[in-house]
Amino acid sequence: MEIFTKQLTRVDLEKGLVLPPRSNLEPLQRFQGTIELSTIVESAAGTRLPEPVPIHCSTTGGSLVFKTGWYHIANKVGLKSGDTVTFYQEVNGGAQFKLKVRNDR
Repeated sequence: MEIFTKQLTRVDLEKGLVLPPRSNLEPLQRFQGTIELSTIVESAAGTRLPEPVPIHCSTTGGSLVFKTGWYHIANKVGLKSGDTVTFYQEVNGGAQFKLKVRNDR
């Protein structure tokens, strides 16, 4: 189930990934403070980072933001402004979050 797709901006890479306003937040459930989402990161070609990355999702200025973990992913995958990410939940025997990356350069 897709939660959001977003074309990255410089701000997303420098200050944290702000989830788009039309994100499907149902899979994240309501929370207060910060939640940790263990996330599998996969390129458009299907290559994965060796281990799931814990992403911390918190509320900043009324918006949900990925910070801790997000910076690791952006650096490891070499994300740039203009790239597209899709964050989704795959449910097959257990909830699992995935982040697919598409380099649009």
